[in-house]
This record gives sequence, C-alpha cells and structure tokens, in this order.
Amino acid sequence: MKKLNTPIRIFVGLLFIFSGLIKANDPHGLSYKMQEFFEVWGFDFLNPLSLFSSLGMNVLEVFAGIAIIVNWQTKKITWLLFMLILFFTFLTGYALFSGKIKTCGCFGDCLPLTPAMSFTKDIILGVLIVILLATNSGKANKGIFGKIVLYTVTLGTAAFQWYVLSYLPIVDCLPFKKGNDIVEQMKVPVGAVPDSTSIEFIYTKNNKEVRFDQANFPIDFDSTYVYVDRKDKVVRKGNGLVAKIVDFNLTTKSGTDTTAALFSNSKQYVLVFAKEMNGAESWKNEFQTIYNKLQAQNIDVILVTPEAERAAAIFGSINIVTSDATVIKTAARVIPTYFLMQNAVIKEKVAAPSIDKLFTTINSK
Repeated sequence: MKKLNTPIRIFVGLLFIFSGLIKANDPHGLSYKMQEFFEVWGFDFLNPLSLFSSLGMNVLEVFAGIAIIVNWQTKKITWLLFMLILFFTFLTGYALFSGKIKTCGCFGDCLPLTPAMSFTKDIILGVLIVILLATNSGKANKGIFGKIVLYTVTLGTAAFQWYVLSYLPIVDCLPFKKGNDIVEQMKVPVGAVPDSTSIEFIYTKNNKEVRFDQANFPIDFDSTYVYVDRKDKVVRKGNGLVAKIVDFNLTTKSGTDTTAALFSNSKQYVLVFAKEMNGAESWKNEFQTIYNKLQAQNIDVILVTPEAERAAAIFGSINIVTSDATVIKTAARVIPTYFLMQNAVIKEKVAAPSIDKLFTTINSK
C-alpha cells in the first residue's frame, strides 16, 4: 500500500492545483456560487465576504496541492486536504440531494460538472486522501527547492487573481465571450426537453392541512380555505439542454425593450456593463474620457445597468438602458466592462485597463 503513496500524492496534488487555478481564472464566478449557497441557506448577510473567501479558497487549494507534491509538512497538509474534501463533499452532496443547486462550481464555468459528477469526484478523492493518511511515513522534504516552488506558485496564484479582477479572466468561458453572437446563445438547443412540473397548493381548512394540484382543485373551494404555500414539483426531468443565455434584455428608461433594435444595428456600438453604481465615482472620469474618444469616432455608447436612475444622476444625459443584475454579472466580471458590438456579435470585450484593444479593433475594420 505504501508504494501507492507517491502516485496518489501527486495525483491528488495536481487535481487540487488544477481546481484552484481554473477557479483563480475567474474568482468572481466562485464568489457568485458561494452567494447561491448562502441564499439557499438564508445566510445572505455573508454575501459581502464571498469574494474574499473565493480568493482565499483558490490560493489555499493551490498551496495545498503544491505542498503535498513537494512533500512539505506532509502530515499536516494531508489532514488539511482531508478537511477540505470533507467540506467539498458536504457541498456537492447538498447540491445533489437537495436539488436546490444546479452546479457546485468545483471547476468553475470552464469545466461545469453535474452535482452527481462532483459528488462522485469528491468521494473518490476522499478515499485517496484516507489512503495517504494511512500510508504517510511522516518524513517531510526539507529541501529549499520545494519551498521555493511552494511559495512562488502560491504568491503567483494570488497575483494572478489580482490581475483578472482588474483585466477580466484570461480564459473567458462565459457565453458572453468575444466572438459569440448573443442571439445565437439565447436559442434553445435542438432536442431540448424541459422539466415537466406541477404546482402543489397547500391550504388549511377547519385547522386541517389540505394539499392539491391544478387538476384536482376542491369542488367546495371557498373562503374557508386559507392559503399556506405552494410547491413546484418536478414530475419528469428534462434532458438539461437549455439556452446558454436566458433573460437577456435591454430596456430604455421609458420601459421599451430595445434589445432587438440594438441587435439589428450593423454599425459598431459599445455596451458598457456595470452591475451596480456603488463606487462609480471612482471610474467616472476614466469612463468620460473613453466615452468622449468613442463619440469622436462616431461610436454610440450605451451604459447597461440595473440602477438606471443612479447612473443618470452620476453620468448625466448619456444613453442608459437597464438589464437584470444577474445577467450583467454573468456578462461582465469587472465594473465596468466594455463590449464592442456589431449586430448581436461581441467583437471585443475588455475592462478599462485594456481599453486600447477596443480602439485597435474599431480601427482595424
């Protein structure tokens, strides 16, 4: 069994490194997944801590993965991995058996796993880590090379996350990535079968609970029935094929849906996504400079935000449309993010520090 220690140690370490790095590419994605769990559990007050927790968790995974491979503090690190996998197994198990979380976010948006796949992965990893605990010789690598690798990669992961928080993910795995046609991404795939659901109503009558669905409404239903709750029950599962982008629309101040009108525009234009106006004063001047340069090149600029009134108060009479905050945070991880559009096609997508790329694309046509 001890002969298995080294290959298992390397495999487990590489998997943790891979998991940490792929999520470090998009720490906001993990933070939003954390918020999803918090909201299901009623812990919404923890949402402000989600990004900090995401950053720390990604660095910790990479650190633990490197440490177990280079055999640094092996016993302590193996126990750390065991505690981490117990925690991850709880999360993936909850997602699987509760049905309230569609994906656990184990490998981010670049490698989505079903709850069943994630839970199975964690069970297997748990078994492997138990084997490591049982076969641990207690000998640790005290060489300087292992420590250099450990600290260099860990600090590099932290720096990498700082970079993507300012410049957008290096690898964009979202449906709103450069080159995608938003209209095409909104189409339901051929062969998609949606979930079939029924609504169960819960009432009380004469202090007794009464349950029924739409097809079996009580004949004597009247005001003596007191509403308690309703539950949506999945009668038959679909095949999971859904449009990659849902609920995307752009609405003017007057309430007009202008999505189709914008997407029919063959002239290049820029959508500027900002999911909130908190902190907008800090990027107002930079935005105004970029706005003026775009206007000088006859490029229309539209600010997309769920907080249109606040945006108008801050930025004045620029063109502003509203959209759902969840859609915006999926489309744009950095506030603000600039989309160069032609019809519904994303020609370029950058954060402000990379704005020169946007102008290069505009001028290359």
